[in-house]
Amino acid sequence: MIDESGTSGRPHRVMLYSHDSVGLGHTRRNRELAHALARSLPELTQRSVTGLLVSGLETPSAGLPSGFDAVRLPAIRKSKHAYKPRHLQMTLESVVDLRSAVLHATVRQLLPDLMIIDRHPFGIGGELLPSLRRLREEHPQARIVLGLRDVLDSPGVVRAESQELTRHGGVDELIDAVWVYGDPMVHDLSAELPDCLAEKVFHTGYLAHGRRCSDDEAEQPYVLTTVGGGADGLAVCAAAARAEVPAGHRHLIVTGPQMPEADQEQVRRAAGLQTSVLSDVPDVHALVRRAAAVISMVGYNTACEILNTQVPALLVPREKPRLEQKIRADAFARHGLADTVGIEQVSGTVIGDWLRTAIGRKVDREVIGLSGLAAVPGLAAAQLAQGRTRGAGLAV
Repeated sequence: MIDESGTSGRPHRVMLYSHDSVGLGHTRRNRELAHALARSLPELTQRSVTGLLVSGLETPSAGLPSGFDAVRLPAIRKSKHAYKPRHLQMTLESVVDLRSAVLHATVRQLLPDLMIIDRHPFGIGGELLPSLRRLREEHPQARIVLGLRDVLDSPGVVRAESQELTRHGGVDELIDAVWVYGDPMVHDLSAELPDCLAEKVFHTGYLAHGRRCSDDEAEQPYVLTTVGGGADGLAVCAAAARAEVPAGHRHLIVTGPQMPEADQEQVRRAAGLQTSVLSDVPDVHALVRRAAAVISMVGYNTACEILNTQVPALLVPREKPRLEQKIRADAFARHGLADTVGIEQVSGTVIGDWLRTAIGRKVDREVIGLSGLAAVPGLAAAQLAQGRTRGAGLAV
């Protein structure tokens, strides 16, 4: 029998799942959560912690905390209207079946005490659902948490997706808690969720403060343009490349590793002598923190990296296939957290004019909740305690 008491018990086992199709956001968010849990959960529970990150993107072990490892699922991508295999020459149904089998084997062997699911509670095509049901049967003390970014899409789309989710059944019984990684003052996602999930929502605050960051100092002041993974970042990067660079500064443009090579080359051709174009960097957060100003798309992780600074930011949200980024950018602008311009209006002139007004400014962003990474370990400890209580009740 496993000793579940004190430090002599086995480590708490955590699994963080993300489906991943485009961009880097889901995996990056779970990686930051893994570091927060590894840093704080042992002190809160008097037990060590170990775990797995499971996603469709490569997650180098070097970027994970001690005691954590990664499992990569066969990759998928978004096409215009549906998901498709990213590499395998198979039908989507076959790839989903393969992913589901990997998930089932992983969950059965790990038997996590805490599972944190990013965005899609059942995964793509329901790939996670058999594993969740098996986990409930074989390890009923396990706690299953749905983690959601601050904004998912327009309210109508979110409500329609929620209705479809509840129509399949099981979400109320399988999801123990919903953590929204945002501040309801900026956007209250709970108002758009079905009642069975809304009543379980806790807004953690943005996962901004406490993000890992290197300490290297820049030799020359610079402005930064970043577009996350970069798959749809050409318009922003090309406009930024044409912008006049403020005197005494250089301009760094990070296209992202998922921008096609032909698009990267187009950005390089548009760039002037003071502008450097990089496909990827090891620590975007460090560049954001030390920049004089930032031009950026508005994916969740980039938004958090900006919120963790006083650096002025011009946000250029994508508006397709989801309105998530536009809703977030408009909300940030209303609260004085950043400036924003539409993707159809952005140009080298617009960015150059904004840079002239931005250099030297500081932006106070402490008016909203930014300490989600500090809050999550306490929430996780509470869930684990509830799981032990459930297990004790079953034992009786």
